[in-house]
Amino acid sequence: MSEMNIPVIIPYTDHREAEEMAKVVASGWVAQGPKVAEFESAVAKHEGIAHGIATTSCTTALHLTLFALGISSGQDVIVPSFTFVASANSIAHTGANPRFVDIFRETFCIDPNSVKQFIEMNYSQRGDSLVHKTDGTTLTAILAVHQFGLCADIPALTEIADEYGLLIIEDSACALGAKASGKNQGSFGNPSCISFHPRKSITTGEGGMILTDNEQFAKRLRGLRSHGASTSEVARHNSGGFLLPAFDDIGYNYRMTDIQAAMGLAQMEKFDFILKTRREKAARYNELLAGLDILTTPTEPDGYYHTYQSYVCMLNFDGLTTEQGGEKRDNLLSELEKRGVATRQGTHASHTLECYKKLYGLKPEAIPNSWACDRLSLTLPLYVQMTEAEQDYVTLQLKEVLVLCKN
Repeated sequence: MSEMNIPVIIPYTDHREAEEMAKVVASGWVAQGPKVAEFESAVAKHEGIAHGIATTSCTTALHLTLFALGISSGQDVIVPSFTFVASANSIAHTGANPRFVDIFRETFCIDPNSVKQFIEMNYSQRGDSLVHKTDGTTLTAILAVHQFGLCADIPALTEIADEYGLLIIEDSACALGAKASGKNQGSFGNPSCISFHPRKSITTGEGGMILTDNEQFAKRLRGLRSHGASTSEVARHNSGGFLLPAFDDIGYNYRMTDIQAAMGLAQMEKFDFILKTRREKAARYNELLAGLDILTTPTEPDGYYHTYQSYVCMLNFDGLTTEQGGEKRDNLLSELEKRGVATRQGTHASHTLECYKKLYGLKPEAIPNSWACDRLSLTLPLYVQMTEAEQDYVTLQLKEVLVLCKN
């Protein structure tokens, strides 16, 4: 038996979540309603963005955004391979093709140079369109993932997007509160989609939100998430409520409930404290793990504000191939689990997953940094309630297992 049992994350909650959710249940209005609107306003205000549109998940937020922007069959959207499969799936759900590019190993975020090279190698300019040389599809957008709570290089991506007439959508699932050059994620003029899954900094159980400064776009998104209704449930209720709404579009049922929103509002009360505490614990890990040549701790470039939704390191096994290193990494994770320390790989290289391997037939090494991060990344436990003793235990066990790996 191990001395401790330390999970990867524990959501940070107290009595406030239960109190606020109980009020909603007692009110009788438990579906999307006034609490959702209040939660949308609270999140948007925190990020300095005009409008928030709550959804059932970040995946549906991404899908709704892409759909509302006109992304559909016959189109391509560039996305980094090293990201949770939902990023690519949200593109595929529109009928469009996710086109995978590489990342920086240091930040785990999309590499603008890889984007540029991918465009130049695979597309020809025909009028105002970029047409795939083999498939005849049209490149329309870039889905930029802010990975693990660190913003991608949006200014560099914007230069590419402006040059080729592309849209940018920010996948900020992990990055609520993240900043670059003093600007919040979602403040670069693009729609941004965030997640409230339990592994994120704040949670509503499941849930997501789209952030945008565009009033007309926000209005369209609100209709599309409610089956395409032209009038919200709250507005219809306040005007009498006996007539059914008009439906101007064929939409979806992607609505958050007021119960979830009540939990989210209680979480927002703690959000700044949560971010501050996670950053402090990440800094402490950096100190505890300094000097290990076999382990690279997370990077926070100058001018960036990392939220550390996950504390993801890279293992450095000299003289081993990526696959050999991956096998050693998996053994390391297994040994840590036996010692009571839960870990994960950072995320996966989506181009290696069976669903996309069948579609594109890409070999793992075709997108080398994503493949390396898939096989050599290591997520350590990090949560607000984590004690120094628990963090010391994680560090001790990791160092002992790393020594075993060297031998």
